[in-house]
Amino acid sequence: MLEEQIDPNRPDPARVYDWFLGGKSSYAVDEAAGRGVERMWPGVRIAARANREFLGRAIRWLTAEAGVRQFLDIGTGIPTEPNIHQIAQAIAPETRVAYTDNRLIVLRYAEVLMQGTPEGRTAYLHADFCDPASILASPRLAEVLDLSQPVALCLNALLHYIADDEAAGVDALALVRTYVDALPPGSYLLITHVTPDFDPDTFARVTAGDRAATGQTGQVRTKAEIERFFAGLEMVEPGLVPPQDWRPDGPAPEDTTHRTVSMWAGVARVPGGGAA
Repeated sequence: MLEEQIDPNRPDPARVYDWFLGGKSSYAVDEAAGRGVERMWPGVRIAARANREFLGRAIRWLTAEAGVRQFLDIGTGIPTEPNIHQIAQAIAPETRVAYTDNRLIVLRYAEVLMQGTPEGRTAYLHADFCDPASILASPRLAEVLDLSQPVALCLNALLHYIADDEAAGVDALALVRTYVDALPPGSYLLITHVTPDFDPDTFARVTAGDRAATGQTGQVRTKAEIERFFAGLEMVEPGLVPPQDWRPDGPAPEDTTHRTVSMWAGVARVPGGGAA
């Protein structure tokens, strides 16, 4: 659902996540919500940092090694530098990036901050992941990305906010498949997702807590459930792993353990289209 106005009196997932990362775009209600999450999950800010560092490494690999020149980032969140276009265009200035989010505050920041290189292109769509047509059929998207050519679809820290709800017609797996089916061979799918696998007790508390009060509604998933999002794709080594273990460029900080981070991260390729 698209947000139509910014409500400073209710916690917002984008602003709470910005607080986790040490950003300055949250309100008092978001900080209170973030501290509420932190009481249940003490490692949440460590996880946000590890997730962000993974994203940077993955974007660099996709651009420099896999040769990707188009990125579609859904569930962008409040811009945190370096952004995807800054990372990718520093390697290949002609890279094109389309960002999307359904939060109005993200739109406001994107209009000011997300400017790409002259050679490439950067655009922002105010659209909803749960309405694929609002993104895939958008004329604005077509101005930036050519969906007949490989695209890296980035669902970074998004899907754990999408709870399966039969009554509401929300099926996260079906939604992901809709997007992947729209991509040509040689495209890539990037996912990071919170999991209870490493610390079941903590996530039992998180799931049982007042999640609306913390702005963190959604659904945590096990590794087996997350692997289903990649069905039919070719996993990039080292596969589905904690984010700090995906092609690290140095030792992880001592506080960055599997238990504190409690996330899975992976990148996979759409088969066909020549060598990876």
